[in-house]
Amino acid sequence: MNQHKILAILFIFIFNIVFSQNKRARDYGIKIGVLKTGKLNAITDVKGVKVGHTTLIKGDSIRTGVTAILPHSGNIFQSKVPAAIYLGNGFGKLAGYSQVKELGNIETPIILTNTLSVPEASNALITYTLKQKGNENIFSVNPIVGETNDGWLNDIRGRHVNEKHVLAAINNAKEGTVEEGNVGAGTGTICFQYKGGIGTSSRIIPKKFGAYTVGVLVQTNYGGVLQIDGVPIAKELDNYPRSYTYDVDGSCMIVVMTDAPLSARNLERLAKRAIMGLAKTGGIASNGSGDYVIAVSTAKENFIPYRNESMFLDKKELKNGAITPLFLAVIEATEEAIINSLFAAKTMTGRENHTKESLPIDDVIKIMKRNNRIDTSK
Repeated sequence: MNQHKILAILFIFIFNIVFSQNKRARDYGIKIGVLKTGKLNAITDVKGVKVGHTTLIKGDSIRTGVTAILPHSGNIFQSKVPAAIYLGNGFGKLAGYSQVKELGNIETPIILTNTLSVPEASNALITYTLKQKGNENIFSVNPIVGETNDGWLNDIRGRHVNEKHVLAAINNAKEGTVEEGNVGAGTGTICFQYKGGIGTSSRIIPKKFGAYTVGVLVQTNYGGVLQIDGVPIAKELDNYPRSYTYDVDGSCMIVVMTDAPLSARNLERLAKRAIMGLAKTGGIASNGSGDYVIAVSTAKENFIPYRNESMFLDKKELKNGAITPLFLAVIEATEEAIINSLFAAKTMTGRENHTKESLPIDDVIKIMKRNNRIDTSK
């Protein structure tokens, strides 16, 4: 075989590895919900939000990583943002919850990683915050770190994530398109017995309700009976749990960003609705599942200064009756972000030769067509 043929075969092989299964649900005509998506259909449609990944794939057993979500580009400790955390099911190790519950804000980027790397990621966030200009005299940091357990594919006991990986994810964070699937914190995750990963989506509510954007990013690592846009995919594929024990356990981290001016109280109400989006995919928040939602408002007028000579905060806040459209937006965006994580993920082999196949997209599309759920209009 001559050199040109070898190169051609090699190119096709690399192309299939890197670019296979890179379409999202909407590219196939699966249009979940009724609201419009943002331009990128990603959490970064919320102005100022950045996402960065560090992906660790080494040897035959390291399949893990870090994902960083930044609500704005400034010093988050000095300009804190309103936030809330909601526990759908609390079998997890989310760091920083109590202070967010008490004070209603976050002061660091949000980090997602694997279960046993939460302490390391917390330490890295402290390092990052202490080294930022203007933070020379602070003596307390509340790092926000979420996790799922990727121990089936990843050598989780090896604790391969270190401080430099976390700092790299933060420093690499950018606006624009968000990588999905087997990247960052989603590198070794499993969802509905298929390969899971990182997924994202967004919605814009109508102009008459404020034209606010809601963006969602998920780290999917849980089970249940898969549905897509109401279609019982798991039943059709005969791939659903029989025992409803370990085959539905797992976790899902959901990060919600919105430019709507919301208080911590209403952000918690928004976060609760994200769990409805998870349920629409067939997730059941099993006993062994850690399902957490972190919701943040990026409205600049509500940034909370670390030092403020006034006794009062000037805030602009949507009234209770104005946020119902945001509830619909977060439900739709969460559902689609989860489905996007499945569409983007690729088959992976890891620890002890364990393999998780990717979602059989061709079969899924056939099922969706039979159920009249493929929109061919542009």
